[in-house]
Amino acid sequence: MLFEDLRFVHEDLERLEQAVSDRMLEEPRHIRDRLARDHEMAQFLDRIKSQSQRALQIYKDSEARTKEIQSISTGDQFDEFYKQLNTVKDFHKRYPNEPVENLERAYKRRAVGDVLPFPSHIDTMFTGEEAFGRFFDMMSLHEDYVNLPNLKKRITYLQYLDSFDKFDAIPRADKTQDQYFNYLGALCAYLEGFMRRTRPLEDLDKLFASFDKEFREAWDKDEAPGWSLKGAGKPEVDGPATEGTGEGVWCPDCEKEFKNENIYKSHLAGKKHIKHAEARKARTQSQDANGGIDIKESGQRLKERAIAEREWRTRRLAAAMQTERSDTRANVERKQGMTDKERQQELQALYAEATGVTGAPADGQDDDDDEEKIYNPLKLPLAWDGKPIPFWLYKLHGLGVEFPCEICGNFVYMGRRAFDKHFSEARHLYGLKCLGITNSTLFREITGIDEAKRLWEKIQVDKKSEQNAGDQVVQMEDQEGNVMPEKVYYDLLKQGLL
Repeated sequence: MLFEDLRFVHEDLERLEQAVSDRMLEEPRHIRDRLARDHEMAQFLDRIKSQSQRALQIYKDSEARTKEIQSISTGDQFDEFYKQLNTVKDFHKRYPNEPVENLERAYKRRAVGDVLPFPSHIDTMFTGEEAFGRFFDMMSLHEDYVNLPNLKKRITYLQYLDSFDKFDAIPRADKTQDQYFNYLGALCAYLEGFMRRTRPLEDLDKLFASFDKEFREAWDKDEAPGWSLKGAGKPEVDGPATEGTGEGVWCPDCEKEFKNENIYKSHLAGKKHIKHAEARKARTQSQDANGGIDIKESGQRLKERAIAEREWRTRRLAAAMQTERSDTRANVERKQGMTDKERQQELQALYAEATGVTGAPADGQDDDDDEEKIYNPLKLPLAWDGKPIPFWLYKLHGLGVEFPCEICGNFVYMGRRAFDKHFSEARHLYGLKCLGITNSTLFREITGIDEAKRLWEKIQVDKKSEQNAGDQVVQMEDQEGNVMPEKVYYDLLKQGLL
């Protein structure tokens, strides 16, 4: 059976090569069809690689091939034949309904216009805003960015698209927080995933490895943007350094500018400044006497390296997708100036461009009859003109996916957009109010009643513990020097025990 396996592998390789060459001759008009073709070719190439490795293993195993040749050539020639035939018959007796693998059908090219009985993986790979990889969908990342702590300036979504790879707005001392680290991880993961989804035929692993190599070289040379140790930890000669805008006094530990020197001097005694100064000192302890950088890194420096690596990768990924970035910005600006009717007309034009159907009524057809007799076997939602939306638009926005909400009385929302929108609607807010929950902003993405109750109880317990901790903040001292909370002090004083 070894040679039969080898023959099957070679046949599979030939059919895969033919399937790839057939699809190379195609040039689909719509971006969805082009992506489907590219992803299908990528799967074929991966299978060619795995099958080639399997063939090489068979060729390298010369002992097994020699053994099989000897079993066929020596003795009775038909003994081995009937032995393998009985093995095949025994297999089909045990599995009588096992389908025969048809390689020709498996790699056959699908005809243009064929409708699959199930949604393609391309339809579920992108969100509606991404438009099959033409634009970014970074709205959730923008929300995470504007909610970062110590962010001085709130920016719009358009401004975020221009500056998401610029990290100068956040001070270096605040970048080591876990929330910023998690935000960078989500940003890198989205950009990498977007590139893998839109460029399936490129060797992206090699590209990402080059990013890592460039970062290691820059880090070893202390040339990582925003994370260099050159000049750090040196004493000031003529008082505090004046940097920033040049109009005030610059604090190198906190990387913050103060309007006058008196405010700067009072700032030096603060806990935040002391914390940042100790962190800066820890970063510079590895410097040698000549001002160089030691190879040994502290735990703080290792954390800074991980953050710097994510920032570096984000810059490189953004630079590699400048076209998608500029197209996204133009698309967002254009949509902001459109009415709802214009958006619907644009979707119809895109549908007509992809299918070649203009949607105009045939000669002699009455428009009133069209309105009275609407053919909608799939029960698609109706558009602004009262007609069903196109099926591709139905799949694009995921309107066939059900999202139930127990808080809303087990109401089912069709599509992710309607599900996200309902958290601020009256039905969901009334359901939370019936559960005794008043703060609805903390219960987004929560649809279960038990889960909401447990979270609300935890919030109430945490609030009470914070109030109790606040009552214990003020400390009093009696005549003997005993320190106690303010409440205990006045209770003892009223009882005459002090």
